[in-house]
Amino acid sequence: MVRILIAEDDERIAIPLAEDLTHQHYLVDVAADGKAAWHYASTYHYDVLLLDVMLPEIDGFALCRQLREAGYEQPILMLTALDRTTDRVAGLDSGADDYLVKPFSLEELGARVRALLRRSGPTRGPVLKAGPLSLDPLMLQATYGGLPLHLTPKEYRLLECLLRHPGQIFSRETLLDRLWEPAHAGGDDAVKALVLRLRRKLQEAGAPQDLLKTVHGFGYCFNRSAMEFE
Repeated sequence: MVRILIAEDDERIAIPLAEDLTHQHYLVDVAADGKAAWHYASTYHYDVLLLDVMLPEIDGFALCRQLREAGYEQPILMLTALDRTTDRVAGLDSGADDYLVKPFSLEELGARVRALLRRSGPTRGPVLKAGPLSLDPLMLQATYGGLPLHLTPKEYRLLECLLRHPGQIFSRETLLDRLWEPAHAGGDDAVKALVLRLRRKLQEAGAPQDLLKTVHGFGYCFNRSAMEFE
Protein backbone atom coordinates (compact mmCIF):
# COMPACT_ATOMS: atom_id res chain seq x y z
CA MET A 1 0.00 0.00 0.00
CA VAL A 2 1.37 3.39 -1.02
CA ARG A 3 1.75 5.70 1.97
CA ILE A 4 2.32 9.43 1.51
CA LEU A 5 3.33 12.12 4.00
CA ILE A 6 2.22 15.69 3.30
CA ALA A 7 4.15 18.37 5.23
CA GLU A 8 2.10 21.53 4.66
CA ASP A 9 1.03 24.17 7.19
CA ASP A 10 -1.67 25.77 5.03
CA GLU A 11 -4.89 23.82 5.58
CA ARG A 12 -6.38 25.32 2.40
CA ILE A 13 -3.78 23.31 0.50
CA ALA A 14 -3.21 20.34 2.81
CA ILE A 15 -6.86 19.28 3.24
CA PRO A 16 -7.92 19.11 -0.44
CA LEU A 17 -4.57 17.58 -1.35
CA ALA A 18 -4.95 14.86 1.29
CA GLU A 19 -8.56 14.21 0.24
CA ASP A 20 -7.60 13.88 -3.44
CA LEU A 21 -4.72 11.48 -2.74
CA THR A 22 -6.91 9.45 -0.40
CA HIS A 23 -9.51 9.08 -3.15
CA GLN A 24 -6.69 7.72 -5.32
CA HIS A 25 -6.32 4.91 -2.73
CA TYR A 26 -3.15 6.26 -1.10
CA LEU A 27 -2.77 6.22 2.69
CA VAL A 28 -2.08 9.83 3.65
CA ASP A 29 -0.72 11.51 6.78
CA VAL A 30 -0.44 15.29 7.21
CA ALA A 31 2.12 17.18 9.27
CA ALA A 32 1.63 20.93 9.89
CA ASP A 33 5.27 21.76 10.68
CA GLY A 34 8.79 20.50 10.10
CA LYS A 35 9.23 18.91 13.53
CA ALA A 36 6.03 16.90 13.15
CA ALA A 37 7.09 15.86 9.64
CA TRP A 38 10.46 14.68 10.97
CA HIS A 39 8.68 12.63 13.65
CA TYR A 40 6.33 11.02 11.11
CA ALA A 41 9.11 10.26 8.64
CA SER A 42 11.30 8.81 11.40
CA THR A 43 8.49 6.66 12.80
CA TYR A 44 6.58 5.35 9.78
CA HIS A 45 7.48 4.13 6.31
CA TYR A 46 6.38 6.43 3.48
CA ASP A 47 6.69 5.82 -0.24
CA VAL A 48 6.66 9.54 -1.10
CA LEU A 49 7.10 12.73 0.95
CA LEU A 50 5.51 16.02 -0.15
CA LEU A 51 7.32 18.87 1.61
CA ASP A 52 6.29 22.51 1.60
CA VAL A 53 9.34 24.81 1.62
CA MET A 54 7.96 27.42 4.05
CA LEU A 55 7.23 25.11 6.98
CA PRO A 56 7.25 26.34 10.61
CA GLU A 57 9.82 24.94 13.05
CA ILE A 58 12.03 23.35 10.35
CA ASP A 59 11.74 24.63 6.79
CA GLY A 60 11.40 22.23 3.87
CA PHE A 61 14.95 22.69 2.57
CA ALA A 62 16.47 22.04 6.01
CA LEU A 63 14.16 19.08 6.64
CA CYS A 64 15.04 17.55 3.28
CA ARG A 65 18.77 17.85 4.01
CA GLN A 66 18.24 16.44 7.51
CA LEU A 67 16.38 13.42 6.13
CA ARG A 68 19.00 12.72 3.47
CA GLU A 69 21.85 13.05 5.97
CA ALA A 70 20.04 10.50 8.15
CA GLY A 71 20.02 8.05 5.23
CA TYR A 72 16.43 8.58 4.11
CA GLU A 73 16.11 7.24 0.55
CA GLN A 74 12.40 7.64 -0.26
CA PRO A 75 11.32 10.11 -2.98
CA ILE A 76 10.78 13.70 -1.87
CA LEU A 77 8.70 16.24 -3.82
CA MET A 78 9.10 19.88 -2.78
CA LEU A 79 6.02 22.15 -2.92
CA THR A 80 6.58 25.90 -2.96
CA ALA A 81 5.49 29.29 -4.23
CA LEU A 82 9.15 30.17 -4.83
CA ASP A 83 9.64 29.83 -8.56
CA ARG A 84 13.04 31.41 -9.17
CA THR A 85 15.70 29.20 -10.73
CA THR A 86 17.89 29.63 -7.65
CA ASP A 87 15.03 28.37 -5.45
CA ARG A 88 14.48 25.29 -7.62
CA VAL A 89 18.21 24.58 -7.60
CA ALA A 90 18.31 24.97 -3.81
CA GLY A 91 15.45 22.49 -3.45
CA LEU A 92 17.05 19.89 -5.67
CA ASP A 93 20.46 20.40 -4.06
CA SER A 94 18.92 19.83 -0.63
CA GLY A 95 18.07 16.30 -1.75
CA ALA A 96 14.61 16.61 -3.32
CA ASP A 97 13.75 14.40 -6.28
CA ASP A 98 11.27 16.82 -7.83
CA TYR A 99 10.03 20.40 -7.40
CA LEU A 100 6.47 21.65 -8.00
CA VAL A 101 5.60 25.35 -7.96
CA LYS A 102 2.31 26.59 -6.45
CA PRO A 103 -0.36 26.97 -7.62
CA PHE A 104 -0.51 23.53 -9.20
CA SER A 105 -3.31 21.26 -10.34
CA LEU A 106 -4.16 18.11 -8.44
CA GLU A 107 -3.90 16.21 -11.74
CA GLU A 108 -0.29 17.33 -12.22
CA LEU A 109 0.67 16.52 -8.65
CA GLY A 110 -0.88 13.05 -9.00
CA ALA A 111 1.15 12.48 -12.15
CA ARG A 112 4.35 13.61 -10.39
CA VAL A 113 3.66 11.21 -7.51
CA ARG A 114 3.12 8.30 -9.92
CA ALA A 115 6.34 9.19 -11.73
CA LEU A 116 8.29 9.20 -8.45
CA LEU A 117 6.83 5.81 -7.54
CA ARG A 118 7.92 4.40 -10.90
CA ARG A 119 11.41 5.85 -10.53
CA SER A 120 11.84 4.51 -7.01
CA GLY A 121 11.85 0.95 -8.34
CA PRO A 122 9.50 -2.03 -8.34
CA THR A 123 8.38 -1.45 -4.75
CA ARG A 124 4.71 -1.74 -5.73
CA GLY A 125 5.32 -5.01 -7.52
CA PRO A 126 3.58 -6.40 -10.60
CA VAL A 127 -0.15 -6.71 -11.16
CA LEU A 128 -1.63 -9.02 -8.52
CA LYS A 129 -3.95 -11.74 -9.82
CA ALA A 130 -6.10 -14.47 -8.36
CA GLY A 131 -8.23 -16.09 -11.05
CA PRO A 132 -10.50 -13.37 -12.50
CA LEU A 133 -9.51 -10.94 -9.72
CA SER A 134 -6.82 -8.45 -10.73
CA LEU A 135 -5.26 -5.54 -8.83
CA ASP A 136 -2.81 -3.07 -10.39
CA PRO A 137 -0.85 -1.37 -7.55
CA LEU A 138 0.62 1.30 -9.83
CA MET A 139 -2.62 2.32 -11.52
CA LEU A 140 -4.57 1.77 -8.27
CA GLN A 141 -7.26 -0.21 -10.02
CA ALA A 142 -9.00 -3.47 -9.14
CA THR A 143 -11.12 -5.55 -11.51
CA TYR A 144 -13.02 -8.81 -11.41
CA GLY A 145 -13.65 -10.63 -14.66
CA GLY A 146 -12.34 -7.58 -16.50
CA LEU A 147 -14.91 -5.25 -14.93
CA PRO A 148 -13.85 -2.52 -12.48
CA LEU A 149 -14.52 -2.94 -8.79
CA HIS A 150 -15.74 0.35 -7.35
CA LEU A 151 -13.94 0.33 -4.02
CA THR A 152 -13.43 3.00 -1.41
CA PRO A 153 -9.78 3.83 -0.54
CA LYS A 154 -9.84 1.64 2.58
CA GLU A 155 -11.56 -1.23 0.76
CA TYR A 156 -8.88 -1.08 -1.92
CA ARG A 157 -6.06 -1.03 0.63
CA LEU A 158 -7.60 -3.97 2.51
CA LEU A 159 -7.86 -6.00 -0.69
CA GLU A 160 -4.27 -5.19 -1.64
CA CYS A 161 -3.01 -6.12 1.83
CA LEU A 162 -4.73 -9.52 1.82
CA LEU A 163 -4.02 -10.27 -1.85
CA ARG A 164 -0.30 -9.60 -1.43
CA HIS A 165 -0.14 -12.25 1.31
CA PRO A 166 -2.60 -15.01 0.39
CA GLY A 167 -3.18 -17.43 3.23
CA GLN A 168 -1.60 -15.14 5.84
CA ILE A 169 -3.95 -14.31 8.71
CA PHE A 170 -4.16 -10.63 9.64
CA SER A 171 -5.52 -9.76 13.06
CA ARG A 172 -7.89 -6.83 13.45
CA GLU A 173 -5.18 -4.98 15.36
CA THR A 174 -2.73 -5.41 12.48
CA LEU A 175 -5.29 -4.20 9.94
CA LEU A 176 -6.06 -1.17 12.10
CA ASP A 177 -2.38 -0.27 12.11
CA ARG A 178 -2.02 -0.76 8.36
CA LEU A 179 -5.21 0.82 7.07
CA TRP A 180 -6.00 3.70 9.41
CA GLU A 181 -4.01 6.89 9.91
CA PRO A 182 -2.57 7.14 13.45
CA ALA A 183 -4.80 10.11 14.35
CA HIS A 184 -7.98 8.49 12.98
CA ALA A 185 -7.72 4.87 14.03
CA GLY A 186 -10.99 3.01 14.28
CA GLY A 187 -11.76 -0.03 16.41
CA ASP A 188 -12.53 -3.71 15.96
CA ASP A 189 -16.02 -2.90 14.72
CA ALA A 190 -14.59 -0.64 12.02
CA VAL A 191 -12.39 -3.46 10.72
CA LYS A 192 -15.27 -5.94 10.80
CA ALA A 193 -17.53 -3.54 8.88
CA LEU A 194 -14.80 -2.87 6.31
CA VAL A 195 -14.28 -6.59 5.66
CA LEU A 196 -18.02 -7.13 5.30
CA ARG A 197 -18.35 -4.30 2.77
CA LEU A 198 -15.43 -5.55 0.67
CA ARG A 199 -16.67 -9.14 0.83
CA ARG A 200 -20.13 -8.03 -0.33
CA LYS A 201 -18.73 -6.10 -3.30
CA LEU A 202 -16.57 -9.05 -4.35
CA GLN A 203 -19.53 -11.42 -4.12
CA GLU A 204 -21.68 -9.04 -6.18
CA ALA A 205 -18.95 -9.14 -8.85
CA GLY A 206 -19.07 -12.95 -8.86
CA ALA A 207 -16.34 -13.91 -6.39
CA PRO A 208 -16.68 -16.98 -4.14
CA GLN A 209 -18.31 -16.31 -0.79
CA ASP A 210 -15.28 -17.51 1.16
CA LEU A 211 -12.66 -15.56 -0.83
CA LEU A 212 -12.10 -13.33 2.20
CA LYS A 213 -12.05 -15.86 5.00
CA THR A 214 -12.77 -15.14 8.65
CA VAL A 215 -10.53 -17.19 10.94
CA HIS A 216 -12.48 -16.98 14.19
CA GLY A 217 -10.40 -15.80 17.11
CA PHE A 218 -7.49 -14.76 14.87
CA GLY A 219 -8.51 -12.48 11.99
CA TYR A 220 -8.89 -12.56 8.22
CA CYS A 221 -7.05 -13.95 5.22
CA PHE A 222 -7.29 -14.22 1.45
CA ASN A 223 -8.40 -17.81 0.88
CA ARG A 224 -5.88 -19.61 -1.36
CA SER A 225 -8.24 -22.45 -2.17
CA ALA A 226 -11.20 -20.29 -3.20
CA MET A 227 -9.81 -19.79 -6.70
CA GLU A 228 -6.79 -20.77 -8.74
CA PHE A 229 -3.97 -18.21 -8.95
CA GLU A 230 -2.90 -17.19 -12.41
